[in-house]
Amino acid sequence: MSGQQQFRYTQTPSKVLHLRNLPWECTEEELVELCKPFGKIVNTKCNVGANRNQAFVEFVDQNQAISMVSYYASSSEPAQVRGKTVYIQYSNRQEIVNNKSSGDVAGNVLLVTIEGVEAGDVSIDVIHLVFSAFGFVHKIATFEKAAGFQALIQFTDSDTASSARNALDGRSIPRYLLPEHVGSCHLRISYSAHTDLNIKFQSHRSRDYTNPYLPVNPSAIEGTMQPILGPDGKKKEPESNVLLASIENMQYAVTVDVLHTVFSAFGTVQKIAIFDKNGGMQALVQYPDVMIAAVAKEALEGHCIYDGGYCSQ
Repeated sequence: MSGQQQFRYTQTPSKVLHLRNLPWECTEEELVELCKPFGKIVNTKCNVGANRNQAFVEFVDQNQAISMVSYYASSSEPAQVRGKTVYIQYSNRQEIVNNKSSGDVAGNVLLVTIEGVEAGDVSIDVIHLVFSAFGFVHKIATFEKAAGFQALIQFTDSDTASSARNALDGRSIPRYLLPEHVGSCHLRISYSAHTDLNIKFQSHRSRDYTNPYLPVNPSAIEGTMQPILGPDGKKKEPESNVLLASIENMQYAVTVDVLHTVFSAFGTVQKIAIFDKNGGMQALVQYPDVMIAAVAKEALEGHCIYDGGYCSQ
């Protein structure tokens, strides 16, 4: 009886132990170092859970796992990794199966959690810039969940998505792409079960880069405002630091770089977003203040980007 009383666990003993509160990205070597005094480790599963601070360790024999749980249950010194107290309990599984969890099964859509930011701190254009370095991004959808600000990013195939995940997971978005008040933001990336995102319109929340005819939702685009009435009773465009430019008579390609060259002649251009609407092209150009935007609008409206009357604005 006395031997039984020291085990006050609701779980059935298992040769697989569940470890919690580990340091972020704890390595397999660190787990083995913690557990090897109690027996031989035959399998591990690291960095599981939403915060990647949990792991599973499988001993060759159940008695070895019981020995470890028993030791730390009665020891005055807790189990520690990198100075963090680690909580140990029996797993409800009897072995570690190497089948990958849904978040680890490679797919063409990534689920990205952007830590340390609010929804408005990282624009969809910045997300596109960062991830398109690894291949063509088909679609992006952003949203807010309990886990924070998140994005679904669809690539052509799982190989491209894997390249992006391997390169960016745990990294930070470059500081120069973030607002001044954001100290740092880290990317936590897993695979989504989605294979094709359903994007209904282009906005600052969602983009489909494969469908030029998808409608733009003006009310959802950052910086745009509803028209107001002027002194003459007619609708008047409110002054804003964001210009909406419609590009007509497009005989030559108009890229973000081309627009940046044209509009930066009047002041610092903070952001540019290009959309296709009803077969035509539109762009949002953001300046630091209303005055610069007003000067640029006055100078450029109705003028052409290229000689010969092509690509008028």
